[in-house]
Amino acid sequence: MTITSQGGTAGNNRSGSQAQNEEELKELLRHDWTREEIQKLYDMPFLDLVFQAASVHRLFHNPSEVQICSLLSIKTGGCPEDCGYCSQSVHNETGLQVQPLLEVEEVVTAATRAKEAGATRFCMGAAWREVRDNRAFDRVLEMVKTVNGMGLEVCCTLGMLNEAQAQKLKEAGLHAYNHNIDTSPENYGKVCSTRTIDDRLNTLEAARSAGLTVCCGGILGLGESDSDRVGMLHTLATLDTHPESVPINSLVKIEGTPFAGNPDVSVWDFIRTIAVARITMPKAMVRLAAGRLSLNPEAQSLAFLAGANSIFAGEKLLTTPNPEFNEDLEFLKHLGLRGKAPDTNEHVC
Repeated sequence: MTITSQGGTAGNNRSGSQAQNEEELKELLRHDWTREEIQKLYDMPFLDLVFQAASVHRLFHNPSEVQICSLLSIKTGGCPEDCGYCSQSVHNETGLQVQPLLEVEEVVTAATRAKEAGATRFCMGAAWREVRDNRAFDRVLEMVKTVNGMGLEVCCTLGMLNEAQAQKLKEAGLHAYNHNIDTSPENYGKVCSTRTIDDRLNTLEAARSAGLTVCCGGILGLGESDSDRVGMLHTLATLDTHPESVPINSLVKIEGTPFAGNPDVSVWDFIRTIAVARITMPKAMVRLAAGRLSLNPEAQSLAFLAGANSIFAGEKLLTTPNPEFNEDLEFLKHLGLRGKAPDTNEHVC
């Protein structure tokens, strides 16, 4: 299908047919992408790729809206996983101070501050390998219930979980569950040896089966090749239902982790990944996540043009630095962008 520069599909204005419009949009919403097709997208001339991604973005989203998210570490450090990028792993000597699970009141204070600053989605992360049915999980359920009552989209990332646990989170008011696949299936074993990418995918399936929306993306800078980046996107774009949220992270190098000396991620490669994510998963929210401090305002602007429509704001993402709210709000205002309202409706992607 041909995409016009006005952000519509060729023939829409001539036909005036809403049904034809819907059929053409369905053509773009695919789950049968081949890896070769995605590789060809990734390898396109840069400006052509950004143009195509921007056109797809305007078909499915309001290009003037960006959702502002806030991420809080509710339990920090002491994770038994050996992810090579993570400051919270017990296998990595980073000097991080372990913090026990926060009290509900502390989370409410942080959520209130985030909402007042403009965030409409509040994410809570615990450095656990997996969810266990204990008093700590009961406290998390209370956190979810309380923050949901504040009118915020609520997302959690708590490690692996089963469908029954996901159902409890859903009943408490959770909107989304985050569990990133990080990289391609081929590269995953070089990133983490204490679980497999299939473990990750099984957790996504449990969340989906419970009726939660899925937040799943990856990290650039984990020693991957361009083919691995394509493989990561291919894995997500061929799921039966696309993730409603796709965070794209750039590695924040932390002393004491195995990946502290990895090469920097090229801005061009980062934007390419954003653009291909937008084209292959057109209805998803594509989120600029960790590592955004490494992007200057011009690069971030290009990311929005290429299809990103969400940012994580606040001075910290779990344990890594991040731009502050006021700085981001001024930047978005300069671009003519406005915050997106919370969305608690379910969408089939």
